[in-house]
Amino acid sequence: MNGENLLKKLQGKLAGIRGRIIPDASMAKITWFQVGGPADLLFQPQDEDDLAFFLKNLPEEIPVMVVGVGSNLLVRDGGIDGVVIRLSVRGFGSAEVIGDNQILAGAAVRDKKLAAIAFEAELGGFEFFHGIPGGIGGALRMNAGANGTETTDRVVEVQAIDRKGERHVLTHKQMGYTYRHSDAPADLIFTSAVFSGDPTDRNIIRQTMDEVQHHRETVQPIREKTGGSTFKNPPGYSSWKLIDEAGMRGAMVGKAQMSPMHCNFMINTGEASAADLEMLGEKVREKVFENSGIKLQWEIKRIGRKL
Repeated sequence: MNGENLLKKLQGKLAGIRGRIIPDASMAKITWFQVGGPADLLFQPQDEDDLAFFLKNLPEEIPVMVVGVGSNLLVRDGGIDGVVIRLSVRGFGSAEVIGDNQILAGAAVRDKKLAAIAFEAELGGFEFFHGIPGGIGGALRMNAGANGTETTDRVVEVQAIDRKGERHVLTHKQMGYTYRHSDAPADLIFTSAVFSGDPTDRNIIRQTMDEVQHHRETVQPIREKTGGSTFKNPPGYSSWKLIDEAGMRGAMVGKAQMSPMHCNFMINTGEASAADLEMLGEKVREKVFENSGIKLQWEIKRIGRKL
């Protein structure tokens, strides 16, 4: 069903929605790879109440997918069935220090902004967020990490809304964090979280943040159309080394390439399709397995229909 038809089907059920609903919305415009087909519907709720109302009234048979800033996302060329929900900065982008060395941050807050707020509050432990080009919602879902620290190290509790529009508060234990993964139910949409920091001298925090930034600028292709780390690091190994040893540094499929600068970063060098990028990734996995016997696991989230 195309977006316009789906919207007509849902109009009576969603009367009272205050957020923005866009039919046949371009996903290429909001993902860092700048590829992919349209979402049937893109919904940007105005706030938590609006999101809860929408989910409560959306028929259960309509699939729902949540996206953030699109920095770690590959949308396939055939687009996405059903509804894509994207939390707006206006409704979910606030962050504040709430006492006891804690910060409450909305799911649409950029990771880099959370690091900056912690810096101003002289709270250490958030410096790694300065080097992650994503949002808090995605960091919570995938336990994003860098420079030896992960999201799990700072999470106290997480607020969420389920597919039926009901609200939940999850403890750190209930999030079930492991490497680049959370065991929290897949249908939960994280709306905000409380993080805890350590009182730290601002000069020390700034030094660490500068080191994080320097590392990104010198070893990662941050000015390319990329999605960050393509594959998770297998236990005891670095994916980039396995890729390099398999001879796949700089490898290309169409206009998709494994970055010559950091070969665990996949880049769209021009007009690559999502199929080019995914095919390249699978080719890399195949070559690494042939060379080392290790099966790389995708870190980039791939969603949508193949053409």
